[in-house]
Amino acid sequence: MTARHLRAALLLAAVPLAAATAAAALKASHLRLYADRYRIEITARPRPNCLHCHGEGGWWTGGAFPEMEACGCWADRRELRVRLLPVPAWDEPPF
Repeated sequence: MTARHLRAALLLAAVPLAAATAAAALKASHLRLYADRYRIEITARPRPNCLHCHGEGGWWTGGAFPEMEACGCWADRRELRVRLLPVPAWDEPPF
């Protein structure tokens, strides 16, 4: 086995391990990972053991037109977005 093949084999073995480690770390920290060819987003999720919202992410305020008030366990945390490729423009309407 040449050095080039050995490096390629090590890289192919390391990528699934790194992906599994990243997924476990994101799940433990209550983050959500979304990735496609145009962007990578890491956003916060409500904590299931939150004493205020009990994992629901917020609560409904009363009134004639109720609205949901977001809990601070996830709403006050930052989001990370990395743009990879530009989103293609529509040349014609989608309908």
